[in-house]
Amino acid sequence: MLKTYLYVPDELNREVEALATAGKTSKAAVIRSALDAGVKMLKRKKTGSVEVLNRIAEIGRKYNLKGPKDASAKMNEYLWDKDWNKKDE
Repeated sequence: MLKTYLYVPDELNREVEALATAGKTSKAAVIRSALDAGVKMLKRKKTGSVEVLNRIAEIGRKYNLKGPKDASAKMNEYLWDKDWNKKDE
């Protein structure tokens, strides 16, 4: 295990101490647990957009939805070329 030093704000230190006392454990154990949970959350956050796109793709497969075959090549045209302020005639 690596020994490291870090500076924490006084209020955060008080909260860690309170959690350690309430849980009858050490401050180091509370900090390790919080770091572990935080790192896992950050990893999930990075892949969040990928997960959303995968869910959208699953919906498309489930309902057999089809889109234009050239969507990736003409993405900007499909997204931005229409004047959304004009009513279709």
